[in-house]
Amino acid sequence: MKINQLLQNITATEFDLTVEGLCLNSHKIQPGDVFIALQGENSHGIDYIDQAIERGCIAVLIDSKETVCSVPTIRIDNLSKHLPSLAKTFYSSACDVEIIGVTGTNGKTSVAHFISQILNQLGEKSGLIGTLGIANNSQTSKQTTPDIITLYRALDEYHQKNIKVVALEVSSHALAQNRIAGLNITQAVLTNFTQDHLDYHLSLAQYKTEKLKLFQLDTLNSVILNSDDPSYAEFSHAAGENSQFNYSLNDFNDIKTTEHGFIAQLDGFVFEVPFLGEFNLMNILATYQALKARNFSSAQIIPLLDKLSPPMGRMHKINNHFAWVDYAHTPDAIEKAITTLQTHYPEHNIRVIFGCGGDRDQTKRALMGKIASKLASTIILTDDNPRSEDPLSIIHDILNGIDDSYEVDIIQDRILAIETGITTLKENECLLIAGKGHESEQYYQDKTIAMNDIDIANNA
Repeated sequence: MKINQLLQNITATEFDLTVEGLCLNSHKIQPGDVFIALQGENSHGIDYIDQAIERGCIAVLIDSKETVCSVPTIRIDNLSKHLPSLAKTFYSSACDVEIIGVTGTNGKTSVAHFISQILNQLGEKSGLIGTLGIANNSQTSKQTTPDIITLYRALDEYHQKNIKVVALEVSSHALAQNRIAGLNITQAVLTNFTQDHLDYHLSLAQYKTEKLKLFQLDTLNSVILNSDDPSYAEFSHAAGENSQFNYSLNDFNDIKTTEHGFIAQLDGFVFEVPFLGEFNLMNILATYQALKARNFSSAQIIPLLDKLSPPMGRMHKINNHFAWVDYAHTPDAIEKAITTLQTHYPEHNIRVIFGCGGDRDQTKRALMGKIASKLASTIILTDDNPRSEDPLSIIHDILNGIDDSYEVDIIQDRILAIETGITTLKENECLLIAGKGHESEQYYQDKTIAMNDIDIANNA
């Protein structure tokens, strides 16, 4: 596409260039791309123009003062507001891909994975975008929902591969920043709504306002809602006249707990749920209703439920140890993770290793400490991506929620904390390693360390 075609509804240009792609991240530039230099959280894209040029960018769109460099630069006022138009103009086939948008505080990754897995087994080739990355695609992302340009570019690639439906995790940040603008989201799924991201949204009410946006899209034809969630009525009202499919734990005719999951009865079918935790029963119900809304029958869906595999780092059982790694990093999630082990292993005491992330919602730290100390027998507090904050200060914030009479071990070195937790685990104990799940790096102010909880625990 010629650059004047790309910009025809935005600004005039005399440059005659053929654009091969668009990119917001200088590290991801491919030859022939146009680099869009915007203000980020900690720096401005202008600072990375030389890097983008080295990687082959042919022009730069900027939202600030003119910049002299070896490729053409085009200044556009309010550039960030034009991102949806730029993405849709260049990657127009992205809008031909049907999207199932999954949102909620916890469970997004599992539900999106489950939906995609079953669609593929039912013969409907599907894509998957979320916290664990972009499946079967050359595009990469470390965000739950990628930036709008990466998202459109990935969907365009899916379209070229004849993938017509994609399960997409939709974060509150993505909704607030308009990253999903213009996409063909035909189905919206709510897992649950509890506290998170107050560092960004500042209040629970604003956090909810952003989540509600997904259910107000005019592209929707169905919504799937958790009727057990306290916020159900607000999400149901936001959905308006769209076809609504609700799910509740009461949908099961019978549930029996086993060491490895559950034996469940649903709509006349008996099947095994191969995962621990009541929350996973809810994730399976959300998946079930999402697929029913796509006109698949119970007889088609239910026989596939016991073939599901969990996403990495979600109640991940450690080899040869009575230990699990989970991504639980909110008060609600850590409560559910601990009670899950108590439900499936009632004769065991629970030990928990966790910390809280730096530069994130500080109000949840004491809450997580309070919950963990009420439910677990022993706790080891450790580092969990301190980022720019003092790691010990974060731990003290967690301790504010723990009664002074409760004995807590503090081992800031997360590798040592996990190794200690594993090697000192008693026969009557379960170990929950919470917070990072699948993550492979630990972020400090001055360094990034390669680190994966699953690998550390398996090798301890």
